Amino acid sequence: MMRVPAGIMALLGALALAFAGTSPARADTVTCHGKFINPITDVCWSCLFPLSIGGLSIWKGSRPDPKNPSFPLCACGSPIPRIGISVGFWEPVRLVDVTNKSWCFPNLGGIRLNPGFDIGEGHVQGRSQVGGKTQNSSQWQSHYYVYPLLYWMEILTDFLCFEQTTFDVAYVTEIDPLWQDSALTSIINPEVALFANGIATAACAADCVAATAKLPIDQMFWCAGCNGGMYPLNGHVSAHVTPIQASRLVAERMLYKMHREALAWGTMGSKALCHKYLMPVMRKQQYRLQMTNPISMVKGRYACAPVGAATIIPQTGKGYPVKGEDFGYLVWRKRNCCMRAP
Repeated sequence: MMRVPAGIMALLGALALAFAGTSPARADTVTCHGKFINPITDVCWSCLFPLSIGGLSIWKGSRPDPKNPSFPLCACGSPIPRIGISVGFWEPVRLVDVTNKSWCFPNLGGIRLNPGFDIGEGHVQGRSQVGGKTQNSSQWQSHYYVYPLLYWMEILTDFLCFEQTTFDVAYVTEIDPLWQDSALTSIINPEVALFANGIATAACAADCVAATAKLPIDQMFWCAGCNGGMYPLNGHVSAHVTPIQASRLVAERMLYKMHREALAWGTMGSKALCHKYLMPVMRKQQYRLQMTNPISMVKGRYACAPVGAATIIPQTGKGYPVKGEDFGYLVWRKRNCCMRAP
């Protein structure tokens, strides 16, 4: 059995103490399902690649890679810059929960907290009549974890390009009023009015093809490829096709929301060699998503698929009734960094 790290146990203890004195506002009628991630068996370690120095791939791997800075040398630091080597790689740095059960944490072993009052209560997949046509929709909650796996496992203790921080639950949507209301969400994505039309929606078909075949189209930032539209930046999915499609769309929106609120930054390209930079419009090519719950995908080209890639074939059967309705994703982030002596 996998040993749960002490940091996670301390966090769970703090959460339990925080809600220990509250009285439940309603009886729990549903069960949260999930499991802790085993770093050995539940992580697609081949998703680290391609590994590059400058514009040269020294370990190509089987997955497409966005463009890297072409020159192999770089210089960072002030007042006297230090020369280093421009490297590019993929690192597992975040976890995202997606569930239609409030206060359910699949990536924390499936625990469910009761804050003592009704907050963040959504609805599960349903059917509604719009203009005489049947429409599927769903509402999801999401949680965003800081999860610096490579630094945490001390694979390369002196490698300064790894994010050096600790595990943390960084964002919980149940207490975010913008997540619960699409009208309020327009505060952080006012440009949604420009893309609420048939032409912008139809254009997303090109992003769907590009993301599935190779990489998503960053210029089409309002699209989440085959999964739907990026807006609104909340958990309301108006075009629910399958649970996996809807949950991946919510996870992708969550990443975009973190960028829009300056809680996630740019880490790819020449601008990121010396430090991270503000990226209010997320570059989709910076991320890959690997499913960890209910079933960990660790093999195949689409084990860590780009944002907006098709889910019909590679993830068929990964979601199932009762125990397979709560989803977790490991976020792989593209990192370009100037590797130099500490």
